[in-house]
Parts: sequence; structure tokens; C-alpha cells
Amino acid sequence: MKWPARRISESSPKSFGMYEKAMGLVAEGKDVISLAVGMPFADTPVHIKEATKRALDAGQVHYSDFRGLPELREALAEKLRTYNKLDVTADNVLVTNGLTHASYASFMASIDPGDEVILLEPYYPQHVNKIEMAGGKVVMVPMDASDNFRLRADWIEAKITPQTRMIVIVNPANPTGRVFTRTELEELAEVAIRHDLLVMSDEVYDQILYDGREHISIGSLPGMAERTLSLFAFTKAYAMDGWRLGCAVVDKRFMPALMKITMNDVAHVNTFIQHGAVAALKGPQDCLDSMHAEDERKRALVLRALNQMAGVTCVPPEGTIYAFPNISATGRTSVDLANAILAEAHVVVEAGTFYGPAGEGHLRICFGAESYERIDEAMTRLGAFFGKL
Repeated sequence: MKWPARRISESSPKSFGMYEKAMGLVAEGKDVISLAVGMPFADTPVHIKEATKRALDAGQVHYSDFRGLPELREALAEKLRTYNKLDVTADNVLVTNGLTHASYASFMASIDPGDEVILLEPYYPQHVNKIEMAGGKVVMVPMDASDNFRLRADWIEAKITPQTRMIVIVNPANPTGRVFTRTELEELAEVAIRHDLLVMSDEVYDQILYDGREHISIGSLPGMAERTLSLFAFTKAYAMDGWRLGCAVVDKRFMPALMKITMNDVAHVNTFIQHGAVAALKGPQDCLDSMHAEDERKRALVLRALNQMAGVTCVPPEGTIYAFPNISATGRTSVDLANAILAEAHVVVEAGTFYGPAGEGHLRICFGAESYERIDEAMTRLGAFFGKL
């Protein structure tokens, strides 16, 4: 018997990195502080949960629009027009089970076997498996740590071949925390247009920015609306990671192909939680301000602590909930250090090479995943660890 299908057996192994190793220590009763998983610590705001309960009590438990509730798509389109400057209506929006689902559907609908898809390295690992399962070939373009991982359109263009189909960006970037400038994105857009390529833009952190940074959606640039698949989610900004709610925003001619995927894998997103998402968008937004203020406070704590540790330097992240400190001065690999930190300090951080070879010399630290007090304790443990080196 042949099992499983080649698209599974021949794709890269799926891993959750250091988190899997940490579970063994947790099972032993160790006090482990996890700064590896990219999840918000805050609870989902009360008004979102209450709207969901009301919808459930009102009997909103049956099949609904395959594209997503019309009122949710309208609310998303309004947010996308005002905040992201995307020229869209509800007809451009497909509600999905998180950004993960949106990206899977986008890859499956866009890539033929043998097509090449360009990823910037350090990359978000989950995109790799989806490209491979769609039959695509991943082409990595390493960015330069000494240049703060600036987006280099000329480096990307150098990797384009007749088989290239798509360029994928994550903006703000996971794991580096970069927020790409308008100039960087304009240069990339010129390359995409010149070579008639699709761009998939993962913008899950679009509302988590620091130091006055501006988020630019590449799909808002001239000539890009018709070739960009822009992906968003409620996961990070609204602390709704377990809700699994996101959307794909595309030119209307792409919608039938995307729906051919989503109607076969999930039909549509859970009906009553979509009413909670409407409340998230149309209800009070002060919850975003308070959660963001706490992220800023934890970011400041982590930056201050890391830059005082022996052999560690950390450039301030411009967005996201991640710090990406440089540990190359220690002379040890990122995997070696991440394992030692877990074993000795009982703190879970991710090795930079989890995000590709260009991540070597770095660790990824999620300062959004724990309370301020636990982050403070983690920094104390890390300080003692690096002090002993």
C-alpha cells in the first residue's frame, strides 16, 4: 500500500521548534517560561465575546454565506479601505479560518506543480509546507542581518526565472520585526509588475507597530491590486488566536478559484463567531490601544534587558511581538544556545535557524506571549545564563 501521498511524504517535516522540546520539561513539573509561540497573552476583549454569545443564543448556528457573513465582509472592507488604503469592496473579501487557512487556499489556487515561489529569509516556516504541498518549489532569498534585513528588490529579481510564479512577503516581518518602508515596497512592486508575478502579502501584524512606523499594504500601490493576495487576521491585534478568523483580499477574478479550495476544505467559517468579528471591527477600539500599550511596555523591558547581557545585542523591532537579538558574539550557534537556555534557564526561545540559515546568529523571543511579570522573570534568567557564558 502506498501511504501517504507524495505531496505529504516529499514535503518538509512539520515542526513547532523548541516548543515541542519544552513540553517534556513541563511534564516533569518544571517552571518553564515560553517565549517561543507567537500568541498574544491578553484575553479576547469582552465586547467581542458577548457579541458571539448573543449570536449563539439567537440561533446563529446554521450554514451561512460561503464567502463569510455579508456584514463581516462589509466591516472588513471598511477597515481595509481606511487603514490599509486598499481599493476594495466586500466582493474582494473572503473570510477564512485564520491567516493560515487564507495562505493555504491562496497557494493551492495559484501554484502549479513546478512553479517557483520566492520567500525572503529569515522566513515564516509555515509558508514552506503549503507551497510544497501545492506542488511548488521554494526559492529562498537571504536578507542581510547587518543591514537590518532590509528588503532588497534587486536580490529578489536576481532569483527570478521563467518558472517563478509568486513572491511572498510577511510585513511586518516575522521573525525579524522589520516594517518595510514605502520605498522598499515600491521597488518590489516594480519587479513584480515587470515580470508579471503574483505577490502574497501576509499582514497579520499590520496593526502592531512601534516608534511611529507606518504600515504600507503592497496591494495599495499602483498596479498591484490586480496581482496581490493580501492576507489578514484577527489573531494578534484583537487577541483572537484561538478563534481562527482571518481573510484573503483579492481581485474579484481570483475569488472563484479561492472558493473552490475553501468550499471543499471547510465550506465556510463558523457562523456565530463571525458576529464576534463584526463586533471587533465595529465596536470600541480602545482595547487595541491598551493591548498595544502593554506590548510596548514589554518590548521596552526586553530591549533594555537584552542589550545589557554579555554577548547579546538587539535592534528594536519596528513591529510584531518579537525581538530578534544577535547572539553571534557568544561564538555559539543559535540552536546550541536555544537548547542550553531551555535546559539551564527553563526559558523557551527559538533558534534563528528555525527561520532559515539567514537567521543564524539570532534568537527569536516572543514578548507578547506572557505577562509583564513573567517576561521580567525570563529576562532575569537569561541575564544569569549569558553572564555565566
